[in-house]
Amino acid sequence: SGGLVTGRLQIQNSRAETERVSKVTAVLLKSRTGEFDLESILFLKLRGLGIYDLGCIGDCINLERLDLSGNNITNLAPLSSLRLLQILNVSANRISNLEDISCCDSLQSLNVAGNLISSIDNIHCLQSLRKLENIRLKDNTYNYTNPVCKNSSYRNILLEMFPNIRVLDGERVVGRGSDLYKLCKDIDETIKAGFYRNGQLPELPGCKPWVDNDFWEIKRSSNAIIDEAYKQFNDVLHECRLLNNRATHVISQTERSLSLKNQPKQYSV
Repeated sequence: SGGLVTGRLQIQNSRAETERVSKVTAVLLKSRTGEFDLESILFLKLRGLGIYDLGCIGDCINLERLDLSGNNITNLAPLSSLRLLQILNVSANRISNLEDISCCDSLQSLNVAGNLISSIDNIHCLQSLRKLENIRLKDNTYNYTNPVCKNSSYRNILLEMFPNIRVLDGERVVGRGSDLYKLCKDIDETIKAGFYRNGQLPELPGCKPWVDNDFWEIKRSSNAIIDEAYKQFNDVLHECRLLNNRATHVISQTERSLSLKNQPKQYSV
């Protein structure tokens, strides 16, 4: 019974420690992931722990997905070394400056809803991130926003700043989200109208449209919702696979340890 009580106390203490964590440490990272080496961590979720100091998180140089939502983070400087980071969620924090993540060249998806980003000027630094396709500055589901979202034209400005953006604030960009594409479409239609003869478009050798015929098709909003749900499901599935691999590893180690303990002792004569 004494062992059970001790075990329960240890579990309670570990839970208390993880409920409120002020600084990210190597011990925290290893305990949350089961990895012995910080460079081996690819996926990390540290939601709602009260973190305000990212500490040594920059040592996870191979990190690809990071969830730091619901903390008290103000400084993103330790993330500047994460050049392989693809997905970053820092929603519901106290961030006002994004300049430190402008070095994350592989970043594809960024969620900064529910922070203190006050103006478009605070977002200009992200224009160097050529792979960035998904940006979220507000989330109506959780009532997260930023002061910059009060600007009625901020959405149009962002679409001009990031012509490759596909999803903004959780909604798929209609018409590919670029005035350049719309201009090209208008030019195509004007050229076609000028070529029409007797109500038909004559065949012109070597003349090709600017884009494919189905390029301008606008997808239904329900597709965007399905895509987002599918992506979230894949994230959860990926995490479940990682947990399963770690559990399998721990079980095999435990079984090996028990088998060694149960082996009969041999005595030399």
